[in-house]
Amino acid sequence: MDFDKELNVSGLLCPLPILRTKQSLSTMSSGQLLKVITTDPASIIDFQVFSDNTGNELLSISETDCTFIFLLKKK
Repeated sequence: MDFDKELNVSGLLCPLPILRTKQSLSTMSSGQLLKVITTDPASIIDFQVFSDNTGNELLSISETDCTFIFLLKKK
């Protein structure tokens, strides 16, 4: 899937991936897609809660070799 911006926060632990994601989304327009790459296993729950709390749509979650990839749509 195409995306407008990519954020790699690999190696960072909670809450930094969410904080960096929030910063990136603040520079984007409504409807744009942000791809986030993390290595923190807790990020799966963190991104689901973040999406529920902020209204930014979590379009997909995928995992490969201890790397988690999230695709968010800015509200």
